[in-house]
Amino acid sequence: MRTAAIRFIQSRGTVGYLLIAAVLFSAPLFISDFRLNLLAKFLSFAILAIGLDLIWGYTGILSLGQGVFFGLGAYCMAMHLKLASTNGALPDFMSWSGLSELPWFLEPFHSFPAAVLLGLLLPAALAMLLGYVTFRSRIRGVYFSILTQALVLITVTLFVGQQAYTGGTNGVTGFREIFGYSLSNPDVQMVLYWITAAVLIVVFLFAKWLVGTRFARALQAIRDGENRLRFIGYNPDIYKMAVFALSAAFAGLAGMLFVLHVGIISPSMMGIVPSIEMVLWVAIGGRGTLIGAVIGAILINAAKTGFSEAYPDGWLYFLGALFVIAVVFLPSGIMGVRDKLMALVQRRSERNTKQLAEKGGESIGANGMDSVLRETNR
Repeated sequence: MRTAAIRFIQSRGTVGYLLIAAVLFSAPLFISDFRLNLLAKFLSFAILAIGLDLIWGYTGILSLGQGVFFGLGAYCMAMHLKLASTNGALPDFMSWSGLSELPWFLEPFHSFPAAVLLGLLLPAALAMLLGYVTFRSRIRGVYFSILTQALVLITVTLFVGQQAYTGGTNGVTGFREIFGYSLSNPDVQMVLYWITAAVLIVVFLFAKWLVGTRFARALQAIRDGENRLRFIGYNPDIYKMAVFALSAAFAGLAGMLFVLHVGIISPSMMGIVPSIEMVLWVAIGGRGTLIGAVIGAILINAAKTGFSEAYPDGWLYFLGALFVIAVVFLPSGIMGVRDKLMALVQRRSERNTKQLAEKGGESIGANGMDSVLRETNR
């Protein structure tokens, strides 16, 4: 009975995933172009949230610097779009800063495949480097979180100061087309939305497969008892560097998609506040669930947009209250509430089954006694 109940729950979960995918792909049919662009941005955030859930929810490593990796990916895509829109001329912010020719390290961004590859590799390489320095030094817990915050401060300061190469506080913007198609065209926006939704589903399925492998069991062992894992012969540092690099690559991928929908990237979008908000998406959705990270990223950003539209003067208070309520009353996130409800339903089902079995046994026992009495009277 218990196995059947588990199979039923799993089958319902699969149906739920298929329904979510169907809703995402059919969204352009029933929402406006403006809302579709917002939803596409939220889906790109959900990709980042999946990577953050892998390193925090499954490995127990809290990174407060995902905004850096998100920004690196976004700048790679933005630089390609900016160079493509200038038709060979030097970008305006470089001319204003006194440059006369394109720096050699920006030449690869003329190529779209190279820009995408760098948007994945640069964040992953930076995460691998930071992980190598910190994990091999046995830096973990709150100290690692502080170091990632320091990485955010250093990166934002660097990008603001190097205005000739990054656009400074204004960032990179002013690009209008991709592959010759206007980014403001509703049909192009719809195609980009479908690409983002497809990428999100692929990333989710990959992460879902990954958490069922031995690699993920090692990550969970690191979360629950890293020293025990080390004592039995494993090297946790390698696993932590690998998952940290993977989460950074997901963040870079999310940044590239974000730029296609929003049309701008600046240092403020990769700062401390955005990095902390990214952690809240996963915390409110539910750590260690993957789908909770996706739901949290979409719902929190949708609530942020809704509150700012309905209450332009006080929407931050509503959003803050939502965070406080979620942390205090939903410590396991939205998916934690779902799991508790499913466990309650399963316990009730098992109790009812047990009661029916006991009543059936009593009935059989009574019928057997009646047969014995009848035989005795004969």
